[in-house]
Amino acid sequence: MTAGPQGVRRMPRAQRREQILDAATRAFARTGYVATGLDDVVAEAGVTLVLLYRHFDSKAGLYRAVLDRACNRLETTVGSGDYDDGSIPALLRAAADDPDGFRLLFRHAVREPEFRDVVDGMRAMSAEVTRRELSTVIQEGPWLDWAVQLVPTVTLEAVIAWLDAGQPEPEHAAARVARAVHSVIQAAQGVD
Repeated sequence: MTAGPQGVRRMPRAQRREQILDAATRAFARTGYVATGLDDVVAEAGVTLVLLYRHFDSKAGLYRAVLDRACNRLETTVGSGDYDDGSIPALLRAAADDPDGFRLLFRHAVREPEFRDVVDGMRAMSAEVTRRELSTVIQEGPWLDWAVQLVPTVTLEAVIAWLDAGQPEPEHAAARVARAVHSVIQAAQGVD
């Protein structure tokens, strides 16, 4: 690596892109898409605006790349198939490994109409898997429909709340989140 103009160090293109994505993830996670300017990202990354534009053609393109990377990381850690005993621990691991990316996906992007499709796609897939899993233990009907919507929501909100609380007792977090999820399932089954 050598120093370039204005003290910006030269590095391979892929490494620079990752540096910018890391910085953009942190900046966008603080205030969301609308309130974060490219100047915020540039300052966070320690690069120039010109350099940022060599990698991304717009703020929207940068944000989409940040969200896509967060989705890919999440899918790599958690998978996209069936749920099993390892799903909640994997979700917590993914959130702990990339808390800013996780918050962007499930706290910010969901409120940003231009990017909501990213989260909507993940939620649709999650609902499909949840329905397949729960249809074996909950009778078809409105309570199954209710649980299919609520189980992923409770799970994600529990993980975000765990992040926000400082990731307490990581070795016990999965069991606690699982208990919250199982409570929803029991409520849908009509079990007291």
